[in-house]
Amino acid sequence: MKLSPRLQTIADLVPKDTVVGDIGTDHGYIPVYLVQNKITNKVIATDINKGPLDNAKKTIEMYNLSEFIETRLGSGLKPFKCNEIQTAIIAGMGGLLIGKILEESFDIAKTIDTLILQPMVAQDELRKWLMENGFNITYEKLARENEKMYEILVVTKGKMNMEDEIYFEVGKKLIESKDPLLKDFIDMKIKKYNQILKMVEKENSINAKSKMAECREKIKKFEELKRCL
Repeated sequence: MKLSPRLQTIADLVPKDTVVGDIGTDHGYIPVYLVQNKITNKVIATDINKGPLDNAKKTIEMYNLSEFIETRLGSGLKPFKCNEIQTAIIAGMGGLLIGKILEESFDIAKTIDTLILQPMVAQDELRKWLMENGFNITYEKLARENEKMYEILVVTKGKMNMEDEIYFEVGKKLIESKDPLLKDFIDMKIKKYNQILKMVEKENSINAKSKMAECREKIKKFEELKRCL
């Protein structure tokens, strides 16, 4: 099984020899890869919709891996019991939805050793939620695919502090590890906020002025981060 750069980065972060839950498995590519490459011999693949889960079943059967990969229909972490899995992958969803999934099954989430989270949007909101709810980001990795940049978070139970709000936008662990894609990632952030600034500058409301000040402050901090790399 050959994975896309995004899925490959996620798979590479899965701890070896743990029972893995793949939430929102879609076609079941990651579970198949993990078993094929002897990273684990037990995966529970779930999806909220029957169609994607049926697709996953077909993929699993095509590779003759039904003995090692179980499929379950259900939302978020609800198909699991406490202490049933040691690693959970929640990828390809919005950051707010990932936070909601963890919150709705908080008792289960707290029994999972490692969460591998890949939010498509609202990454800053997810980092805030994790900090406020007793989770710690131990590692982060960037993946580039089709000109898009993806942020993958490795999370465990524990306390976490953010000395500056900019770390909600650019993960502190990305800076500490000097991720090879970090400079390009920060450049994308600067471009995004410059575009917002141009749009907001056309307005003349109090909210617009506040937004302009916020954008300029973030751009300034992004530039400072770049100089430290």
